[in-house]
Amino acid sequence: MPRLSISLLGALLGLGLVTAAVGQSDAKAPLTRSERCANLSHQFDEALETHATATQVTAAKALQRKGNRYCAAKKQAQGIRMLANALKLLGVTPNDPVQ
Repeated sequence: MPRLSISLLGALLGLGLVTAAVGQSDAKAPLTRSERCANLSHQFDEALETHATATQVTAAKALQRKGNRYCAAKKQAQGIRMLANALKLLGVTPNDPVQ
């Protein structure tokens, strides 16, 4: 009887490990900073079409240009901040997943 209990326990433990491994493989890889720059820049372009009457459009466009320059110069952290601030000036919440 103890042998059966040990075998059953071993089988359940193995099944649990397999299930945990499968669950982890479904997770998406985090976005790189370059991808985040591109996503925010694209979001800004879309937001500009719908929020063209915002009072801060000129300042937001200037921040977008700065952000794009930072992203192109391998300074993605600064670029991401600039693009997020540009979106906020338009009254849009940046779609920027936290890593």
